[in-house]
Amino acid sequence: MQMHKETGWRSFRRRFGRTATALGLLTAVACTSAQAPASVAGAGLGPAKPDEVSVATWNMCGVRQWSCERTGSPKEKFQQLRDLIGDSEVRVLLLQEVCSEDLSSSAARLGPEWNTVFEPYANVDTAGTRTAVECTGQGRGRAGFGLLAASPLSDVELIPTEQPTVGLHRGILCARVPAQGLRVCNAHLSLRESDDEHPDWDFRDDQLSSLVAAASTDDRTVFGGDFNSPPPVGDRNKSAWIWPSEAYTTFRECDQKGRSRAGRPTHTDGSKIDYLFTALPRTGCDVVETKASDHRPLVIRVSRPAEASATPQVSTSR
Repeated sequence: MQMHKETGWRSFRRRFGRTATALGLLTAVACTSAQAPASVAGAGLGPAKPDEVSVATWNMCGVRQWSCERTGSPKEKFQQLRDLIGDSEVRVLLLQEVCSEDLSSSAARLGPEWNTVFEPYANVDTAGTRTAVECTGQGRGRAGFGLLAASPLSDVELIPTEQPTVGLHRGILCARVPAQGLRVCNAHLSLRESDDEHPDWDFRDDQLSSLVAAASTDDRTVFGGDFNSPPPVGDRNKSAWIWPSEAYTTFRECDQKGRSRAGRPTHTDGSKIDYLFTALPRTGCDVVETKASDHRPLVIRVSRPAEASATPQVSTSR
């Protein structure tokens, strides 16, 4: 994990001078998959075909001291996981704001084929000391983000990316799921103004660039998570510049339709801040209603890849 440290003109340009350039790169590209349902939220994608696999991302809001006291009990959150697995045949889940013991116990209750990888959040002080965030409630462990899969995970990798000098460190976690022929990357990006020492710095552009670069090494990758950012649409969107152009061109987002990048709301405040991207053919996308978090789970279904290529190919379809 890299500490954020930049000086001179490069730092100034990266933090304050890229808006016009980045906006110019965000060209509209048509969707090459089936159209997503028009409803705001669904109840699942139903059974998958033998050559398809479903992946979900969900911020569980399981860290109760982070304004999550009224977003459902651990039992209700586990039931939502079971519903995602049953209603959409989800085989891999990218989870944020989950407690380590809740994740372990969920895997145990789902069955012996379920496996997990967990990465804790850390608070970093002015001296650079890292302190884990403990979940409130007896025996729930540390707060963090992770992967939950119905088969073994391999080649687990924490992707280096810039983080606040003083404040909460989140991150990007990748792993392979050999049984599904996939590689997945789970990202939880920093909030804007998350550096207590430099509140005018925005780290999301660097983090998204690191995430897209990591995904670009294998065209079987499905990547996403809680980006704490709206999609790059709208004249009033002051953070559109953070998005790499490849996100919606080399790759496609779960809910991307035609030239639209807006997507359906994934947060109870009516915004979309949760995403799933891939270069694989998409066969379905659903935003699932839940009362067990302030985020709605997002589910993507893709064609199971037969074998890997070196890098994703830019689609020329319209």
